[in-house]
Amino acid sequence: MGQEIETCEFSAHDFAEFQRRLGRETQLLAEWFEEGVFASDGAIGGYELEACLLDRDANPAPLNQPLLERLDESLVVPELATFNVEINSTARPLHGDVFERMAEELQSLWDRSNRAAQPLGARMGMIGIMPSLRQQALTLHNMSPLNRYQALNDQVFKLRHGKPLSIQIEGRETLNLEHDDVMLESAATSFQIHLQADAKRAALLYNLSKIASAPMVAVSANSPYLFGHDLWDETRIPLFEQSISVGASDLTKRVSFGIRYLYASMMENFEANFQRYPVLLPLLMDEPVERLAHLRLHNGTIWRWNRPLIGFDGNGRPHLRIEHRVVPAGPSVIDAIANAAFYFGLVTGLAERYESPEAEMGFIRARSNFYNAARKGLKAELFWFDWSTCPAETLIREQLLGVARDGLRHLGIDAASIDYWLGIIEQRVVRGINGATWQRQWVARHGPHFQQLMEAYLEQQESGKPVHEWTL
Repeated sequence: MGQEIETCEFSAHDFAEFQRRLGRETQLLAEWFEEGVFASDGAIGGYELEACLLDRDANPAPLNQPLLERLDESLVVPELATFNVEINSTARPLHGDVFERMAEELQSLWDRSNRAAQPLGARMGMIGIMPSLRQQALTLHNMSPLNRYQALNDQVFKLRHGKPLSIQIEGRETLNLEHDDVMLESAATSFQIHLQADAKRAALLYNLSKIASAPMVAVSANSPYLFGHDLWDETRIPLFEQSISVGASDLTKRVSFGIRYLYASMMENFEANFQRYPVLLPLLMDEPVERLAHLRLHNGTIWRWNRPLIGFDGNGRPHLRIEHRVVPAGPSVIDAIANAAFYFGLVTGLAERYESPEAEMGFIRARSNFYNAARKGLKAELFWFDWSTCPAETLIREQLLGVARDGLRHLGIDAASIDYWLGIIEQRVVRGINGATWQRQWVARHGPHFQQLMEAYLEQQESGKPVHEWTL
């Protein structure tokens, strides 16, 4: 979905021809899996940060086009709403001081973006859902002027036969509303972590990414409020699932945790894409079949919380990536990179312990853990491999930080770097403070004044401190 398209008008022939090309590319990809043609360069990591633009009153500022013109940076690109942008990273081998270099790059891009925003009367913010956001800001008027977004909106509502989206979230409070376009999606901003993996280990790491999703959400939750309602610790999860809803069953949901683990390879995901998901954007591209252009575009319109990706290196060799999409944006640059370090270490450490984790952690348990963590954050009760349940904060502190530490050692991360980045996660858990709990503590002290909450949040974010050191 990151690529622009030339038109948002499609014919029946476009859909039929796209489906034919998609089938051909899916068959070619299956042959590649059988032949083992994928690059095996070891663990490589990266990220995408979806960020908000806010005005001086902490309301959404629909200014991404002038901001991007001033910034002129290829790693910073538009998002669905004109008050959002996406900051991309350089892909780096996961060893040595990689997290320090990731943090340096992100901080530099963040600072440059903020400097470009200031003359526009705006500032940058990273948060799962802006507490100051109002539903009336989520209109097509505030959609970025790109064909791919207009086409997405048109095709989603064609599949819905014009029916509005219905949002129903039962949390500490209850929210029920309807919406007439896909702009609700732009209320939720994420920190998407990418892991390039060797084909022989990709299925294992993909399954472990699903298992790791619950503790990752619990430790990083940063979205308790939506339109003035106190809902889940990570309300972004149900909001995003319902904001692109075109299928009633788990088999056709465009945003989901999935229906099972992989049995053998990531090819199973792409077979499911072809067999189960209607084409949304039938753009016909003049590309060699070996570029998998139609397969990759179609995959980009299916937002699994752990999404398989096919990419190509500088020599044209295909590679496999896992896009871990469960983590919200923020609360700070330091927190974001600590979340990435925890994820990379956790899945690597678990892979060293479990050859067949799905045999010991049933998929239904992993999915239940995920939604429990989204609801209750660090207080969620999670089922784990030892056939017991315990609060997420206990599990992370007593077991998973050790697993992540071993995983980062296995990757060859510097010892001091491991101590620093996992120390941030540890202190967050020990103090019981992630972005969601900080926001709720602020409201408990100052009242439900959501614009003031957003302003206080930005002030703390700009201090550069991790969230467990923020004041109220």
